[in-house]
Amino acid sequence: MALKSTIFKAELTVSDLDRHHFATHSLTLARHPSETDERMMVRLLAFALNADEALEFGRGLSSEDEPDLVKKDLTGAIDLWIDVGLPDERDVRKAAGRARHVKVYTYGGRSAAMWWTQNEAALQRLGNVAVIEIPEAATESVSARAERSMRIDCTIQEGGLWLSQGGETLHFEPVTLKAAR
Repeated sequence: MALKSTIFKAELTVSDLDRHHFATHSLTLARHPSETDERMMVRLLAFALNADEALEFGRGLSSEDEPDLVKKDLTGAIDLWIDVGLPDERDVRKAAGRARHVKVYTYGGRSAAMWWTQNEAALQRLGNVAVIEIPEAATESVSARAERSMRIDCTIQEGGLWLSQGGETLHFEPVTLKAAR
């Protein structure tokens, strides 16, 4: 018998002063049995950093060749493809061919640094790909906040991110390893 995903609900209020996006998003996150709270919460952070009414969670771990988050335009073409973790460089290259913009959110401290060292040269050639690292201390802190039902306020300003949940606030700055051209 296959294990089923665990469902998490999040009410995410985003005040993105950099992109002028202000909205509350009611989200349902399906956490795959092999997915950690840390990875799931990084997916939530990636959503907050790119929040849009058209952005939605993909099938991610349960399906290869699928993004963790995707935004399609009105014609169905992929405008934004987001991968979380340490994807294979070939998969990022395929995504770059299928989408206008690709963002990879890495996390994991030392393993993310090793992944970047191994893939930097190949990814630098892809003009529509951005690679952003979420600091290890931030992912550890947000993973400790994972609950089946969450209410999170997120403010983004000048590249910094403030997350407030249950009276506690976390601040960090994602590190851009590679910007898209």
